[in-house]
Amino acid sequence: MLTVYGLKNCDTCRKALMWLEAEGIPHRFHDLRAGGIKPADVKRFTKSAGWETVLNKAGTTWRGLADKQKSNVSEAEAVALMTEYPALIKRPVFDFGTGEVVVGFRDSQKVAVLKAASK
Repeated sequence: MLTVYGLKNCDTCRKALMWLEAEGIPHRFHDLRAGGIKPADVKRFTKSAGWETVLNKAGTTWRGLADKQKSNVSEAEAVALMTEYPALIKRPVFDFGTGEVVVGFRDSQKVAVLKAASK
C-alpha cells in the first residue's frame, strides 16, 4: 500500500491526500513530526529520488540550521540531518513499498504517482 510521508499541517500534503482520495488510490499517512523517520527510510528515499531532491532547502527548518551544518553537505550528512529534523524532507513523499518513491506534488509528480499506483 502507498504510504504518504508528510506533515499534517502542510497545505501541500493535505491537497495530496485529498487528491489521492478523489483518485481512489488507497494509502496511509505518516506524519513526520509526530512519528519521526528512521535512517533506513530516509536512505530509501534518497536512493530512489536523490538526496538533493529529498532535502528541502527552502523551508524554515533549513534556514534555522547553523551555517556550519549547511555548508558542503554530503549525502551522509543530509541523511543524518533529515533523520534528526524530519521537516527537512521535501513533502509529500509517496512511498510505494517497491523501492520507488515520488517526492513533491506538482503535475509531473501526479503523473508519476498515477503510473506507479496502477502497477
